[in-house]
Amino acid sequence: MLAVLALLAADLTLNARYVVTMDAERRVIENGSVTVRDGAIVSVGERKPGAVELGDAILMPGLINAHTHAPMALFRGVADDLTLNDWLTKFIFPAEARNLTPEFVRWGTRLAMLEMLLSGVTTYVDMYYFQDLIAEETQRAGMRGILGQTIIRFPVADHKTPEAALDFADRYLARFKGDPLITPAVSPHALYTNKDETLRRARAIANKHKAPLLIHLAETKKELDDIRAARKMSPAATLSTLGVLDGWTIAAHSIWVDDADLALLARHRCGIAHCPSSNMKLASGVAPVLKMFRLGIPVGLGTDGPAGSNNDFNLFEEMDLASKLAKVSTMDPTALPARKAVEMATIEGARAIGLDKKIGSLEPGKRADLIAVRLDQPHATPMFDVYSQLVYALKASDVADVMVEGKWLVRARKPLTLDAAAIRAKAVEYRASIAKSLVN
Repeated sequence: MLAVLALLAADLTLNARYVVTMDAERRVIENGSVTVRDGAIVSVGERKPGAVELGDAILMPGLINAHTHAPMALFRGVADDLTLNDWLTKFIFPAEARNLTPEFVRWGTRLAMLEMLLSGVTTYVDMYYFQDLIAEETQRAGMRGILGQTIIRFPVADHKTPEAALDFADRYLARFKGDPLITPAVSPHALYTNKDETLRRARAIANKHKAPLLIHLAETKKELDDIRAARKMSPAATLSTLGVLDGWTIAAHSIWVDDADLALLARHRCGIAHCPSSNMKLASGVAPVLKMFRLGIPVGLGTDGPAGSNNDFNLFEEMDLASKLAKVSTMDPTALPARKAVEMATIEGARAIGLDKKIGSLEPGKRADLIAVRLDQPHATPMFDVYSQLVYALKASDVADVMVEGKWLVRARKPLTLDAAAIRAKAVEYRASIAKSLVN
């Protein structure tokens, strides 16, 4: 690995053509500036002389990926065009059983972070195995993460029983509690992959450490039908009855929820990770995000894992798809306008994951997590509305600079804390061993 080259940006002022603040007034400042000191934003306003010139660019909050399985980057393209059940049971669970090691998780995390940083993601919410190693790699790279230790009913690479995984989660949450970049979490995979007592204990551990609980919820019609048949209530109602929603909760997908379920989620103040690419690719359904908005449920955007449910970590793509999916599913072209999509990737996403006091907007007192998006390409010209441009025209590859906690992690598209060549070479090595494991 390269040595960490990013330097603390103390008393650093940045000028850009536009500053998209995502503050309460949603101010967009033409020829604006942001000043950073000791990892925090100290001022946002008009252009200042003598500042670092980012030029023809949008300076905005870093993007928030509200649902990932980062090390699965090494499984990218292993199995596509399948139902969720077939994808999991016939390909992914077997592939994980044959390939997952601590080193696999470290390199997969590095590959995922490299892609996310180069596409403007500064914070991600993850659910996977060996989560302490993912946290270590995230610290080294300088990213921010809510990182959840997975709990699941069958033997997996890091723990052979849910009880062992829960014991580990308790220690893991204690180890990283209070870390400036890492928010440790406990992540029971789903209602249908855990026993009730496991779910209750996961909630108790999360609450003990004042930490989040991450869970897949109502992702497929099959999940809804199976749980209704077995329990005579919906997945959301079941989790509520078990007390699993009594605390800081981030629920991924939440597609098959009715009005009563939405009322429960609102009452429990759950955050939702909406994953449009994944939900479309697996034909899982369309989450009722417009109803969620009306009830005040905070909804962020997630990519899911890049191995069949989605093959990349591109939040620009998710903004675009979230808006268009809402429009076509309601036959209303005014549904989920561009500004709302940007909110979901920034301040609304921060609310959904419970970090809106720290990140999600460019305001004095918040942490200096920000990105610069270039506007000097043909597809970025002309400019009439910054939100429209961000959602419908600009691409992840337009991200030029990335800062987290006041430190540059990417400058002029060059990653400063990750060795891109080594990561790509290692991914090619793993491709051979993974492919061999799938035919044996």
